Amino acid sequence: MTANSLLPLYTERPDREGRDRLEILTALISAPSFAPLFRGALIRVPQDHPVYQWGCVVGACERVRSGGIDLCSNHLQQWGKARESGTTRAEFLTAAQPLGRAEFEREGPCVICPDRPAEPRTDLRLCRRHYSSWKYYVTPRNPTVDFEQWAAEQEPHEGYGNCKATVCPGPAGSPLGLCSWHWHRYKRDRRPGGATLPPSWWQRYESQGRSVPVSCTDENAFRGWCATVDPAPRPGLVNLRGLRPLLRAEIQYTLFAHTQQDRHGIWHLDWIQKLVNLARERDAGSLTDLDLDDFPRFHTSIVKKMLDYLRLVYFSPEQTRDAGFLETDQFGIRFPHRASHIDLTLISQRWLRDLLWDYTADLIRSPHRPRTAAPIDGIRRACTELSAFMEVDAPGGGHDPAALRVEHMHRFIADQQNRERHGLPSLVMKGLYGKLSTVTPVTRTDVFNGVRKLLRTALENGTAERLGLDREFIIAMPFAGGEPLRARRPFPDEVARALADEANLAQLAQTHDPDDQGMRDVWETIVVTGRRVNEVLQVRWNCIGRYGGLAMFWHDQTKVGNYDAAIRIPDSLYETLAERQRKTLDRFVARHGRRPTSAERAQLALFTSRVRNPDGSTALSYQWFHRRFKEWITELDLGQLVPHQARHTLATSLLRAGATLTHIRRYLGQVSDRMAEHYVNPRELHQTGEKPQVASSRRRLDALEGYYELAS
Repeated sequence: MTANSLLPLYTERPDREGRDRLEILTALISAPSFAPLFRGALIRVPQDHPVYQWGCVVGACERVRSGGIDLCSNHLQQWGKARESGTTRAEFLTAAQPLGRAEFEREGPCVICPDRPAEPRTDLRLCRRHYSSWKYYVTPRNPTVDFEQWAAEQEPHEGYGNCKATVCPGPAGSPLGLCSWHWHRYKRDRRPGGATLPPSWWQRYESQGRSVPVSCTDENAFRGWCATVDPAPRPGLVNLRGLRPLLRAEIQYTLFAHTQQDRHGIWHLDWIQKLVNLARERDAGSLTDLDLDDFPRFHTSIVKKMLDYLRLVYFSPEQTRDAGFLETDQFGIRFPHRASHIDLTLISQRWLRDLLWDYTADLIRSPHRPRTAAPIDGIRRACTELSAFMEVDAPGGGHDPAALRVEHMHRFIADQQNRERHGLPSLVMKGLYGKLSTVTPVTRTDVFNGVRKLLRTALENGTAERLGLDREFIIAMPFAGGEPLRARRPFPDEVARALADEANLAQLAQTHDPDDQGMRDVWETIVVTGRRVNEVLQVRWNCIGRYGGLAMFWHDQTKVGNYDAAIRIPDSLYETLAERQRKTLDRFVARHGRRPTSAERAQLALFTSRVRNPDGSTALSYQWFHRRFKEWITELDLGQLVPHQARHTLATSLLRAGATLTHIRRYLGQVSDRMAEHYVNPRELHQTGEKPQVASSRRRLDALEGYYELAS
């Protein structure tokens, strides 16, 4: 797979593609809003950078992280021993002592000779010549000599210039012209070109003020090695020297763009440097020139994300229409748990793809745009199915809209209904694991309604007439209706007891949530409070508190626009959520080596996700919870159940206890009595002969009123 397939060429003048893209990136990099940190060829990242942090997570530790772990090698060994003794990671980080820079990480000029590098394995900060003089001639003769006074009396020596390795920014450590790291690398590579210094060159030449001769058996081979060797790895440094201008600008821009995302993956600086080295080795002019099949998996994911950032820059909305995709970021929105990129290239007919692009763009721009990407996914699937069918059945593959007639639409309708009736796979749509998905009544309904909506919109705004699309072809698609709105049943008594059984709850936590992210706590909160699943998952860390001695639970009811609502909860649930608060704080400490500030706690999610969530502000997703809940229900063999039935169960219990529909509506956060009736049917309850226990539950109903008075 090539990177160019992910970022296709689109320019009115292909011969100026690279030049135009470089001009755009140069203007963006020069803008005042662009961080100066990422402008140079040598990007030096501070140790405590919020996105590209490379130092050990132990507070004040100056060591470098080791092997993709957020601990240095020394603290990693200490943590391994502490974990065996039962110490938690938060406790270990709180008690761990910081360490200074390792010997091999110490760099800088000599304190006497500013043009010569200091020996890395000493604290004296002396070049090799002055260090040898101090160690072997001065201190053996007079151990009491003062170092500062001695250093002040020494004469500085002229340096050897910069390292001859093209990408190296450091000074040379000898007349050979290589720094210490590249000298060892040169020996490891078996000295291409045979560059050598004469024996005892310091005593014979330099100490006598004579120039040191350098001999080479093949000077061209030596220069070629200097031009192609990788830079020395340096903590916090990304070396972009030797890259072509466009590729360098692309990496500079994408490194900055990655810092502007609310949720960003972890890009270790050594990963970035290895990617740069591979691109330099291949002499790539742009990220689009890279063959990703030759790259490690984590490098491939980084390149793909970089191309996502560049796609927003290289393509205007009009150009994305021609290229066959749409970027929601260009419209200023991002749907929850979705990327910005929407691929439309599976729709082969240009006229149909343009209709879908225009419809989707208008839908996103509208003041009543959908809250999720589900409507867009539905109509995209409908167009993809129609496109695949026309490609094999319509004249000319359906590319000429004027050639389409009503019989072509009738054949498409019959094909979809036949696939639904016999459980056949789709022509083109694939599921999660790459297998063709089966046409079901739900998908067939979505396809029919999506095609009908798109084509009728084109008929109304005049686009169909401009394309020459036959009106009979459009109106032939029937309205498929929708599934009837069925009220979910409450949990039967035996199911409710199984879902609240201590052994089953322990199984839920141990088997389906081994990392203790809060699966059991979320489920118990849903059962006790009757909240919607996302209303519990998305709560912040400070969602509980006592007010006037009452335990309260604060949450947002985003579906009905009711924010910062509060209900009273039992003390047992309060203690459960308080323990979850402690675990969330411990995990923050375990990740950052410190406790969160008050501002960070306000944004911290109670049930934090472990994916691309360095600041802990992103909560667990509904998909994460639902998948584990479904696996749990399957193991218990309880039938087809969904978590939302807990909300119906609580509503039925409130009605049985004597609550009115008004009480239930206000407690569950519903917008109308009609919606409350969707959860409970008071007529059926009274037909059973059961009488509401109004007197025995009077105090509970009064409390319901009090909860909302307090919350308001």
